[in-house]
Amino acid sequence: MAANILLVEDEPAIQELIAVNLEHAGHHVIRARDAEGALGIVRNALPDLLLIDWMLPGMSGVSLARQLRQEERTREIPIILLTARSAEADKVAGLEAGADDYVTKPFSPKELLARIKAVLRRRAPQMTDDPIEVNGLRLDPATRRVYGNSRPLELGPTEFRLLHFLMTHPERVHSRTQLLDQVWGDHVFVEERTVDVHIRRLRKALEPSAHDRLVETVRGSGYRLTASPV
Repeated sequence: MAANILLVEDEPAIQELIAVNLEHAGHHVIRARDAEGALGIVRNALPDLLLIDWMLPGMSGVSLARQLRQEERTREIPIILLTARSAEADKVAGLEAGADDYVTKPFSPKELLARIKAVLRRRAPQMTDDPIEVNGLRLDPATRRVYGNSRPLELGPTEFRLLHFLMTHPERVHSRTQLLDQVWGDHVFVEERTVDVHIRRLRKALEPSAHDRLVETVRGSGYRLTASPV
């Protein structure tokens, strides 16, 4: 699945090479040349993943990663550091700063794409095209189809994204605010009651196969998808 990737790299030639390969693989790339520019972009809208060069003018990539991890809004964004530093101590420093992975230059485009896919699968599974199944409910992101006990179900685009997020984070309770950020985007300003409306529509769409019971309301907290409904 295409991801919105923020690439923070100050070398124009390297930035262009990486961006072209990412875009060729279907990703949308937003570019920044320094930490200040990256923070400005992140304040406007959260990307799905950040690729950050270690050696940036001004604030270093490691310091940028550390700052992003310290702020609640950006704490969960997947981060990959790009660097020519290959010493074990440097790798440890990058990971301790909050990076999810560490890619040493020079690297091949195929390696970088594989690392991105692995990090997204681990940290943001809703961004992958991997089919997922929970208790007979199957969702295929690549074909945008949902099946309940092998029976095709009709979902609207928002309900599809909502179900995908819930299925890739089973048993976890998500507040309305969290669902708005993850499904609609944190830069979209809509009322929290919008989530309730789409949860009702989602349950209605899942009724033909009785999978609506998997979507639970947790009083005072939000919603979760469970494989073992009470």
